[in-house]
Amino acid sequence: MSDVQEETGGEVEDDVMSPQRSVSTSTISVLIAAGGTGGHVFPGVAIAQELKRRNPETKILFVGTARGLETKIVPREGFELHLIEVSALKRVGLIQRIKSLLLLPKSFLAVRSLIQQVQPNVVIGVGGYASGPVVLIASLMGVPTLVAEPNALPGFTNRILARFVRAAAVTFEEARRFFGDKAVITGNPVRADFFDVQPKSPAGIEDVVHVFITGGSQGARAINLAMIGALPLLAEEKGKLSITHQTGESDYDKVRATYLELGWRVEVKPFVENMVQEFAKADLVISRSGATTVAELAAAGRPALMIPFPFAADDHQRKNAEAIELAGAGRMILQAELTPERLAQELLWLIRDPQQLARMAEASKKLGHPDAAAKVVDLAMKICGR
Repeated sequence: MSDVQEETGGEVEDDVMSPQRSVSTSTISVLIAAGGTGGHVFPGVAIAQELKRRNPETKILFVGTARGLETKIVPREGFELHLIEVSALKRVGLIQRIKSLLLLPKSFLAVRSLIQQVQPNVVIGVGGYASGPVVLIASLMGVPTLVAEPNALPGFTNRILARFVRAAAVTFEEARRFFGDKAVITGNPVRADFFDVQPKSPAGIEDVVHVFITGGSQGARAINLAMIGALPLLAEEKGKLSITHQTGESDYDKVRATYLELGWRVEVKPFVENMVQEFAKADLVISRSGATTVAELAAAGRPALMIPFPFAADDHQRKNAEAIELAGAGRMILQAELTPERLAQELLWLIRDPQQLARMAEASKKLGHPDAAAKVVDLAMKICGR
């Protein structure tokens, strides 16, 4: 059994997990490799904020690439970002894969030089192109390393890194087997204000059910088309349904025109900036099942009808949705089965049973980890002897 497992028994102890942890007097240096999508960057930021909360003098450096959202999010949140060159090896063509492989030696040397310069006490990989090289080289150089795995099925990079890292902070029980004794269930760090969302009363749901539909920042055409196709089948419940539909830019005009033509009570938006506000209003969320979305749903305690993105790496969104469905916190429709008829059938079943929605909301809330960032930081401190 690993040192981490012996100390924690597989989970970080509750008495050490209180949000009121004392501030450390020991200043350390931390590298956080996170990038690509918001699903990688935002958990990294939450971890960095927890480190700074404990000790404002902690030195934190993010490592990413020029192509990801980290170039916008990390500086905006007040953290320093170092860029390296690295490209995808999976889900790309042969020529691109060869180019990525040829770039790896240069990436490894750049990471080695950075680690020698920064001398981090611990390196945390949260996902994205940069995470693999940074965590691997740090491990080979003897630096304590940790990966945060938010999905039920770990991604390709983290499955490779499993043999090298000292610990893995996982969200789902299903992910444990990939890391063995190194795995500790911490949850996926999300913004604290999602946990402030208040539960909905079943009595209120009996009058009007508010549905929030989102396919992510770019929207999802499959969800958009299925929903507007389902509207005639939902007509008898028009008086009981109110809808906020985030469509993405490309489908906004078409979706909005269809709702208006059919006389629905709806707010159509190309993009949603305040997701916390929309979750707070919702009795039911229709969404994809990326790790961050799933964690935010659990934090807010909202039931979901999930349509996994079928082209996600290793089909991990389906595994996430299956885990949520198994917990009784949501329902899943595979995109291959997403027809207007199926969507209408699921919606009618849910909105006609407020008690079922309430049970799903309660199950969702139980999956939340309000102290996830703190648990990840505790784990990082353990492996670097702090």
